[in-house]
Amino acid sequence: MDEADLLPDLVGTEHGLVVMMCGLPGSGKSTYARALERRGYSRLSIDEIVWIWAGRDGAELDPAEYEHLKSTAEQQLWDDLIRLLEAKVPTVIDYSFWNRATRDRYKAVIESHGCRWELVRLKADLETLRRRLAIRNQRNDANSVTVSDELLERYFANFQEPAGEGERVILQE
Repeated sequence: MDEADLLPDLVGTEHGLVVMMCGLPGSGKSTYARALERRGYSRLSIDEIVWIWAGRDGAELDPAEYEHLKSTAEQQLWDDLIRLLEAKVPTVIDYSFWNRATRDRYKAVIESHGCRWELVRLKADLETLRRRLAIRNQRNDANSVTVSDELLERYFANFQEPAGEGERVILQE
């Protein structure tokens, strides 16, 4: 897919627009988010914050340590988001938004700052995600946190599909 085909209407010029990427690991959230970043969006990513702090794939850490780092990174992401909302900077959040309560919390804070959100749901079936993760799991960078098949199945089973939330669904193959 040509980068120009990725969300062609989101050009990065709308002040205060926040694009919330929503999907499972391997669905393409970071690919889309980086494309938006090249168009002028500020990109926020918990995985990148954890990578900077840990210097390696979070999956290599003790699970309790990783969860602590993720929680602390989300607080930093939240603080950065508030700063960007106040400045009305176009922003893309590279995050799974797997649960509705989290989506609703982010939407509410975005709206409370007089900004607008777009929820972009990247949807893929389990086999597509497995295929993509098999390739991604061989990389070693901030946007390639290793996800085991067991963990993917757990994420897939627990993902709260957005429905009637103003989502834009893009099917992935």
